[in-house]
Amino acid sequence: MNEDLKVNLSWLPQDHLEASSPENVSTAVSSLIPVVDPEPELIVNPWDIVLCTSGTLISCENAIVVLIIFQNPNLRAPMFLLIGSLALADLLAGIGLIINFIFAYLLQSEATKLVTIGLIVASFSASVCSLLAITVDRYLSLYYALTYNSERTVTFTYIMLILLWGASICIGLLPIMGWNCLKDESTCSVIRPLTKNNAAILSVSFLLMFALMLQLYIQICKIVMRHAHQIALQHHFLATSHYVTTRKGVSTLAIILGTFAACWMPFTLYSLIADYTYPSIYTYATLLPATYNSIINPVIYAFRNQEIQKAFWLICCGCIPSSLSQRARSPSDV
Repeated sequence: MNEDLKVNLSWLPQDHLEASSPENVSTAVSSLIPVVDPEPELIVNPWDIVLCTSGTLISCENAIVVLIIFQNPNLRAPMFLLIGSLALADLLAGIGLIINFIFAYLLQSEATKLVTIGLIVASFSASVCSLLAITVDRYLSLYYALTYNSERTVTFTYIMLILLWGASICIGLLPIMGWNCLKDESTCSVIRPLTKNNAAILSVSFLLMFALMLQLYIQICKIVMRHAHQIALQHHFLATSHYVTTRKGVSTLAIILGTFAACWMPFTLYSLIADYTYPSIYTYATLLPATYNSIINPVIYAFRNQEIQKAFWLICCGCIPSSLSQRARSPSDV
């Protein structure tokens, strides 16, 4: 053993080895071994940064829509009230994502976790319900075109807003009121602290609302095609013009519904089949596209609207571009 030690440490001074105790030898050897610093641990999850960035963009974008509708007294028709509801819901969802990031890394506690998840669930629920309400409003505006602009429509719109926000707030309060998995982790869903049953109910509700929206948009598509055909006959348009107008309306509806499904369907289906034992990367990968829907909503429902465009230009520069003032509404603007 001593011979092996001498061989292994022959590059050290011989007189130093003989005068040293075994403890000193060990110390000398360890002091000469290069120390490799451990790799620094990842403090912040990159997925959380992406979600926080998405929340910031959502908040800024929808705050503009809320500001435009709030400041302009001319935008008080049922359609604009519903668009404002959608923008407000998405704005709160964006704020919820930002608060979630702050609380997750600065103020970690069960109370903040419950409040944050409650805000996010309520906001996204109100966003999806507002999309359904907008679909219902568009259907009524086409199917009951002659009686749509009446007090009864305004009253019905306020009833829809009260119901959808009341239901969304109640859904958001469920985790805070005790329906959570903090005490029993085996019941957790992919979004802690939501329970598996809670996530399943939300997912099934989304699928039902999506089916209803799909049916309504099919009916809207039929009405748009019929209106475009009637206008073409009245003005003696060519069949090509009628085809282009109808195709544009159908394409618009397909984009609206397709975007909604592409954003929310992955997370909805994943929430039904997965639980807390699944890798978190799958949850992030399916949840992130759902947040993108709140980024796209203002573009589809608000900034495409001619009246909102006019109000936006008035706020920004105090003028209305001539292209907006001369543009006429077509049957494809659904």
